[in-house]
Amino acid sequence: MSDHNLSRRGFLGASAFGAVAGASILANPVRAAAEAAGVKPADLPDLTIKEVKVYVAELGDLRRINSTEDGEIVSIVTAGGIEGNYTLGNRTAGTGWLEYAKGVCLGRNVLDLLPMLAAAPARRGGVGDGRSGAGAPPRGGGAGRGGRGPSGFVGGFGYPNGMRFGSAAETNYHAAIIDVCLWDILGKAVNRPIYKLLGGTKDRMLAYASSLHLAAIEDFAPEAVQAKAEGFKGYKIHPGGGQHPAGGPIPSYVGHIEEIKEVRKAVGDEFTLLFDPVQRYNVFEALKVGHALEEYGYVSFEDPIPTTDIEGLIELRQKLDVPIEIGEFIYAIQGFAEYIRRGALDIVRLIGDNVGGISGSFRVGQLADAFGLPCTPHNWGNGFDLAVHFQLELALPNCFWFEMPYPQTLTDRAYLKDQFRIDKDGYVVASAEPGLGCRLDRDALDKMLIRVDR
Repeated sequence: MSDHNLSRRGFLGASAFGAVAGASILANPVRAAAEAAGVKPADLPDLTIKEVKVYVAELGDLRRINSTEDGEIVSIVTAGGIEGNYTLGNRTAGTGWLEYAKGVCLGRNVLDLLPMLAAAPARRGGVGDGRSGAGAPPRGGGAGRGGRGPSGFVGGFGYPNGMRFGSAAETNYHAAIIDVCLWDILGKAVNRPIYKLLGGTKDRMLAYASSLHLAAIEDFAPEAVQAKAEGFKGYKIHPGGGQHPAGGPIPSYVGHIEEIKEVRKAVGDEFTLLFDPVQRYNVFEALKVGHALEEYGYVSFEDPIPTTDIEGLIELRQKLDVPIEIGEFIYAIQGFAEYIRRGALDIVRLIGDNVGGISGSFRVGQLADAFGLPCTPHNWGNGFDLAVHFQLELALPNCFWFEMPYPQTLTDRAYLKDQFRIDKDGYVVASAEPGLGCRLDRDALDKMLIRVDR
């Protein structure tokens, strides 16, 4: 299968190689949104923030694909009655968020606050190895390789007029959650989905099924076949222990190579396949696995080794043709710039909560596009998490696929009216609902509600 010729810059599509449509909206999001809706900012409803609260819901025995998910749903409400929502716990527990958000938001107008968040310098260059939990910043909130940010704080966001609260790690996540809620409010205020406010012109995304870390080598091929039968056009392996159900232990990377081979054999040559071991290899093992991925025509090798090993990533890029996908464990746009500059990645991956919410993620996507690189937002969490990254995928011209946790029901939550599903052609279709397009089911939420923290 060595005839799979892959361009490093052509991961499943061609980049725009130019300025991202809608780039200027981050300079003044509210004005741009009002203009898109054909109104003046002064004609919008009163967007002064009057209330910040957290709905705490009982999730029961629901299977969580992020272990920190705890049923906490954020609510930011304006004087004009518009509510923005997101969730705590997809990346980290919500400890301290409410007090932080009240200090930042209450009495301020979205017209003023969202441009501040969109322009705020995110943590400079922070990089984690994922060992303290997937998607978690390095413990202690260190600034990583980049040192002090432009604001003079070690890590963290910098804000005008001293508007900064909490530790660097808290600030990174907490401000990102606010940013998402404010974009949700803004979209609802002008009756537009967020992706349209960002200049997006797509209305659907082709989807690949993204596996859990399945227990045995033999588990992946049947699941990939099932996903293909359901209409998915691709499948990503998240390898598990790399062992057979019976027999003695083998090196996990050797078992993973068996999975790579067996899945390709099961789905045929034309089906798109990706591989994400979540930083578990050393360079030697990654080279062995990478050559197998090349042989069997996989289009992405995501997080093969710890992101902190930038020299190792450069070596992998020099010795492998399969595109190297990096970014889940980078926590600021400046960190991405260093990896791009040094040639340590082919595909820019991002988690919205890690890089400042929608505003920061859009900046990272623009940076990738300026260098002709694809961008792949990380769809892994509940419905709110998918909604945030879907809006970005629809908006950015260098995004080509929607990652769907598999089976599709994994991301469903009873308190949400909207579910993510592929259509008969394998696409996820954009919702016409404004903002995130992710609506609370109030009746269902009331039945699940434990309390409301204010």
